[in-house]
Amino acid sequence: MEIFKIISIALLTCFLSIIIKNIKPEFHIPILLIGGTIILLMVIDQLKEIVNYILNIFSKTNLDYSMFISILKILGVGYLTEFASGICIDSGNTSIADKVLIAGKIIILCLSLPIITNLLDIIVSLL
Repeated sequence: MEIFKIISIALLTCFLSIIIKNIKPEFHIPILLIGGTIILLMVIDQLKEIVNYILNIFSKTNLDYSMFISILKILGVGYLTEFASGICIDSGNTSIADKVLIAGKIIILCLSLPIITNLLDIIVSLL
């Protein structure tokens, strides 16, 4: 199963990070970035399946594809924000991590406004 490979890479990255942090602290963050990137690349196929599934739903329901694009942007901002926040926390910068999370939430709210407006329009048209 794919999850065992991902867990193995995550644990290996953590162990390497701990060992390298004591020997060469400047390589600590690059090791975490490389490990995280490898894990993200391993799930690209699953992400493609999700995108195709959502596209299929949108084509069957004749919904506007701009909503689909907005949903993808929201998901992307959420995941990237969480990833960047985790790296900031790992490097000992929790205050920056908190700011990254707040910024991500604000951007997600801004990106979701057209979807909320579209849903309200649909509800009003049904009434």
